[in-house]
Amino acid sequence: MTRKYFGTDGIRGTANEGSMTAEIAMRVGMAAAKHFTRGDHQHRVVIGKDTRLSGYMLEPALASGFISMGMDVIMVGPMPTPAVAMLTRSLRADLGVMISASHNPFQDNGLKLFGPDGYKLSDDIELEIERRMDNGYADHLVPSEKLGRAQRLKNAVGRYMEFAKNTFPKNQRLDGLKIVLDCANGAAYRTAPSVLWELGAEVVAIGVSPNGKNINDKCGSTHPELICENVLLHNADIGIALDGDADRLIICDEKGRIIDGDQLMATVANYMKSTGKLSGDAIVTTIMSNLGLEKYLETIGLDLIRTKVGDRYVVEAMREKGLNLGGEQSGHIVLNDFATTGDGLIAALQILSVLVTSEKPVSEICNLYTPYPQLLKNVRYAPGTDPLEAPRVKEAISEGENRLNGSGRVVIRKSGTEPLIRVMAEGQDDKLITAVVDDIVSTVEELST
Repeated sequence: MTRKYFGTDGIRGTANEGSMTAEIAMRVGMAAAKHFTRGDHQHRVVIGKDTRLSGYMLEPALASGFISMGMDVIMVGPMPTPAVAMLTRSLRADLGVMISASHNPFQDNGLKLFGPDGYKLSDDIELEIERRMDNGYADHLVPSEKLGRAQRLKNAVGRYMEFAKNTFPKNQRLDGLKIVLDCANGAAYRTAPSVLWELGAEVVAIGVSPNGKNINDKCGSTHPELICENVLLHNADIGIALDGDADRLIICDEKGRIIDGDQLMATVANYMKSTGKLSGDAIVTTIMSNLGLEKYLETIGLDLIRTKVGDRYVVEAMREKGLNLGGEQSGHIVLNDFATTGDGLIAALQILSVLVTSEKPVSEICNLYTPYPQLLKNVRYAPGTDPLEAPRVKEAISEGENRLNGSGRVVIRKSGTEPLIRVMAEGQDDKLITAVVDDIVSTVEELST
């Protein structure tokens, strides 16, 4: 069945257009409520959001949909995506919804849904919700006396902060560390600086003045140059940049050099293995993770299991194989011992724990391997077309793979949120992978025009 609304990470689009209108949000609420209404208890849903202006439109629309189906709504306001997942479980809710478009600019927004266990929904459930969205609700609305109620959870911030702090070792403190923290003017602007300060760190907080339109605007994990500049300016020990909904992070070392999610996973995997905390002698990443990470893990006796792109696919593989560490190169780090989804703050706390334990600078503990040269380019195509099925494109991809001759790899995939084809190649020869990527991109562009 073709997906009409959901992509790789929920529903996403330009606010007040297409699939991201108040009407669609209400229909999502109604359809999800119908799907998750099981039993005779009073059902409830947790709704959180980031700091986008359009959240003021989508939040009440969602709430109306749930209430019309007899479900109570608990609104927690601006909170990180992993906080909504945690609160869904903690409050014994039937589902949770995060209103966010993650790292996208403020004009976009999205809906991420979590089941009662705090995990993102499977493809099958999302498809079932889509089916319900388009089938009408005249026969399913509850009578007036059974309408749900809405309330705001006043201590949501404190609940999540204590939860996050409890993932940091009880015998450790962050005293003496100076941390530059960029919250992207997003969902973690209240929680993350306070947690790090309460654990003892000196915090230089930036990106903590949201106005509805400045989320991810030249700040956060998609613009890590800002933390790099501020680490050098303030002579800090580490820089941490979160994205708009704080489910991922990018770090820079004390020298102002960026450290991506692959290096962070290597750092955490090495530490967890050395302390006996890593399950299954393997970690899970996506097809985009660097070959250098895979080769490094082999040297310390660990396997790397790859999934298609999307942190929920990483989590599904972790659960299936009983593993407790996974993530993406983009900075989603999933630690199943603590959280059901990527959590930028909790991941940062684990890196900081390694830093405190080792008493070495970040530049040493977070650079465990040399990455293979890797190049990624995006090429836009006309909606409704499929360039990857064109013989000329298939031939260009096959030729590129042959040119790498087993010394690297080519990864081609469609974006799950916009009409882009992502073309990536990696190997040991910079010039060769550039040529391979450029040839494939130019072939797609020729067909698209």
